[in-house]
Amino acid sequence: MTTLLDGKSLAASLERESSARVAALKSRNGGTTPILATILVGDDPSSATYVKMKGNACRRVGMASHAIRLSASSTTDDVLAEINRLNADPLVQGILLQHPVPAHVDERACFDRISVSKDVDGVTSCGFGLMALGERAFGSATPAGIMQLLRHYGIDVSGMRAVIVGRSPILGKPMALMLSNANATVTLCHSKTLNLADEIRRAHIVVGAVGEPNFIRGEWISDGAVVVDAGYHVGGVGDVDPDGLLGRCAALTPVPGGVGPMTISTLISQTVTAAERALVQIGKQVEKLPTGRTTYRVEQDHIP
Repeated sequence: MTTLLDGKSLAASLERESSARVAALKSRNGGTTPILATILVGDDPSSATYVKMKGNACRRVGMASHAIRLSASSTTDDVLAEINRLNADPLVQGILLQHPVPAHVDERACFDRISVSKDVDGVTSCGFGLMALGERAFGSATPAGIMQLLRHYGIDVSGMRAVIVGRSPILGKPMALMLSNANATVTLCHSKTLNLADEIRRAHIVVGAVGEPNFIRGEWISDGAVVVDAGYHVGGVGDVDPDGLLGRCAALTPVPGGVGPMTISTLISQTVTAAERALVQIGKQVEKLPTGRTTYRVEQDHIP
């Protein structure tokens, strides 16, 4: 029997938890609403839809979403200036630069300008390095959501052979490191891997993250494997061809309704965590003040 890894229902539960945490934050900070700032460069309709979905999720849990739209002609310096402004704003707890940006914008430079304490989407080089070393950092939202989904369904990856197909810096690579940190034995593959079908057949866990519809064939996957499809394409298909998998695999993420909802709920949860840590940091700053002083400086660049 195949267990469907229902990300939609788990994401709804996580949103309820985030809502309670936001309410608790507001009771402690004088009613100030945590803010997730999103930056959209250009007018790509899919990116605009994703930003809107994230804004809706913020409102559902009682947070505020500050949506910033920059024209497609914006330069790298324009985007960096916006990020600098948000880094310096103590009311903004999380910053998300919607991927992808126009080709002429240096996306990596822009990602790395985001303060690590506000990098709730796990895209900075510093945050990636801390995560890889097992230190405290916000993980890239999609693989972090996948790990949470696996834990929720009691899937212990320790000792398992995991194959990730796809090596993007915000999905495939962090997914490989998160699974390795959880004691899985990991092989990171991609569209150029020789004998890819053989690699996949040996896997106990298969993660489809290559970005091509139905790229991974069902017959490549062994009986009893756990299949996580992180792809989503026109027509509601993923990176894995699901034909024949139901009833043969141990567990399977549906498309849609599996990984996608977990990405957004993880982003929201990590933003709430950033707000909680910022409040603690403010408290530490206040404690250091001489008796009688009523003003304080907020530290913006603490490591989460």
